[in-house]
Amino acid sequence: MKVAVVGATGLVGTKMIEVLRERNFPVSELIPVASEKSVGKEIVYNEKKCKVVGMQTAIDMQPNIALFSAGGSTSLEWAPKFAAAGITVIDNSSAWRMDASKKLVVPEINASELTSIDKIIANPNCSTIQMVVALNPLHKKYNIKRVIVSTYQSVTGTGVKAVTQLMNERNGIKGEMAYPYTIDLNVIPQIDVFLDNGYTKEEMKMVTETKKIMGDDSIRLTATTVRIPVMGGHSESVNIEFANDFDLNEVRTLLQNAPGVMVVDDVKNLKYPMPMDAHNKDEVFVGRIRRDESNPNTLNMWIVSDNLRKGAATNAIQIAEYLVTQKLI
Repeated sequence: MKVAVVGATGLVGTKMIEVLRERNFPVSELIPVASEKSVGKEIVYNEKKCKVVGMQTAIDMQPNIALFSAGGSTSLEWAPKFAAAGITVIDNSSAWRMDASKKLVVPEINASELTSIDKIIANPNCSTIQMVVALNPLHKKYNIKRVIVSTYQSVTGTGVKAVTQLMNERNGIKGEMAYPYTIDLNVIPQIDVFLDNGYTKEEMKMVTETKKIMGDDSIRLTATTVRIPVMGGHSESVNIEFANDFDLNEVRTLLQNAPGVMVVDDVKNLKYPMPMDAHNKDEVFVGRIRRDESNPNTLNMWIVSDNLRKGAATNAIQIAEYLVTQKLI
């Protein structure tokens, strides 16, 4: 299986290559792809040196799969060219997520929708992925009416520039800024640009993507997305109103049995999910599971996951694994 990683030198691209190796994906040849300034550099994969190539060269090399993590404009321009050459693209940008002709896939939920004719497959937003993995088994049982989510998102979601800003500030070094404000010892209640309705693009992504992935436009969702000075992963406070009442023990059992979910919920011993514990892991961690005593049929949960792994790289590679297992490529 020849695999191209587009954006191979970025945070997510680097993580994709790491996850391919860890999960023993059947890579016969890795094709690292990046911008012209990186062409010619070498990446070591399974003790073999692989030279970084440009876009057209990658297409000419005819990979079976191309994992894209190079931004929306790059995906809009190049994903159709890869697809036209018969290459299956799994795209991590927002470019194709809400395109009605493209599947938006979290394997634990809707991989079965995929077919051999899907040549551009969208990987959802990181904050959406971890939330829906936890919500899906509960929606099946109790029927979600409304979700209120507040996120606490790692600087790694912005990229290398933001990580550098945080570490520079922590070490008293002046440097390039990824954010309009200091991030160390601060909280910025803005992720992506503001829209006319006063919400950010990140917040509206969570609204629209959740409905598409879960196949239910009746779910009402409102989000506030916040950047915080941590590295290990994204955290979310989620309030879920169901059409039907629930039993807390049954909720915990449903989550414990759900694929990709790890329940960490022992408040007596101060056990709950934290980004530092989710770092470099693929599970979605759920804790602080409790009834909302202010509203009937309503549950509170705390959800944490490594945004570079399950929120990006791992989810994309799980899609690729499904395609291979089902012989769809």
